[in-house]
Amino acid sequence: MKIQLASSYGFCFGVKRAIEIAEEHKGSVTYGPLIHNIDEINRLKEGFNIGLAEKLEDIEKDGTVVIRTHGIPKNELKALKEKDHKVIDATCPYVTTPQNIVQNMSEDGYSIVIFGDKDHPEIKGVVSYAEDLEDAFIVLKPEELEALPLKAKVAVVSQTTKKPEDFSSIVTALMSTRKEIRVFNTICNATFENQDAAADLAKKADIMVVIGGKHSSNTKQLHSISKRDCVDSYLIENEKELEATWFEGKELCGISAGASTPDWIVQKVISKIEDMKKVTA
Repeated sequence: MKIQLASSYGFCFGVKRAIEIAEEHKGSVTYGPLIHNIDEINRLKEGFNIGLAEKLEDIEKDGTVVIRTHGIPKNELKALKEKDHKVIDATCPYVTTPQNIVQNMSEDGYSIVIFGDKDHPEIKGVVSYAEDLEDAFIVLKPEELEALPLKAKVAVVSQTTKKPEDFSSIVTALMSTRKEIRVFNTICNATFENQDAAADLAKKADIMVVIGGKHSSNTKQLHSISKRDCVDSYLIENEKELEATWFEGKELCGISAGASTPDWIVQKVISKIEDMKKVTA
């Protein structure tokens, strides 16, 4: 069996930047998980003494706080800065872009439509930048737009890790009902590249292994895309979840990885698959 990596996979610019920031501030605390990968978070904890705080009150006075890659709500960022904390903002620039758009467009009198998962930390942060929270709406499907009390002017942004075609369906639905629509494509380039590469590889492979956090939106998207053309597609967090039976009778194993998946985990998965091949040969 041959193993082939997708032409684009793994760490994106924003994640690399956040990891480097955390490593530069040993002994600091991240507010919320820095990225959606528990193995990498544990590496930072063990090697750089990076702590994790889930609540504002869990952060010690005078401590250094690193803001997670996905960002945090505007009011929480303000509260941290007003206290005696040294705040290091590791929010991905691709995430601060929709934050700024939402703030500016809501100030200009537009209703805000955000395509994304309402429980995702990125979206919780983005929506908080609307001047009027009652005029900002989070949707996943076009039919959800019908009941919304939108103004004649609407601005639309997307969660950075969503599929472009799904975002387009939201925009198309709005075009038939609103007089003015401002569309901001805030899906990041790394997402496009990783998704296209996974789709291309899945068409050739008879098994796909997608590596990443189970709570990572972009990793779940990669798995969904892979499964469209390769039924035997599996989502794993690390090599421990691999099962030898998956590879029986397979000729090409394709591998992709989410934007929060470090290369050292990818290499461990490849090594484990190689070992399985030797055992079953």
